[in-house]
Amino acid sequence: MIKKGKKKADIKRLPMEARAEVALKEAVADAVAKHKRMGHPIAVWRDGRAVWIPPEEIVVPEVE
Repeated sequence: MIKKGKKKADIKRLPMEARAEVALKEAVADAVAKHKRMGHPIAVWRDGRAVWIPPEEIVVPEVE
């Protein structure tokens, strides 16, 4: 999630495309964190095929 305060004010100055990208990255990070927390695997595309990542190997992406 975006940190409150200055970051939130800064995002309002970005073009709509950049704001959408930030929102998408936040949503992905939240979903990945939720899967890891609940002990559920996630599916990713790797080397041309779908692969399951077990919860103990999930790395939650940082949102800038």
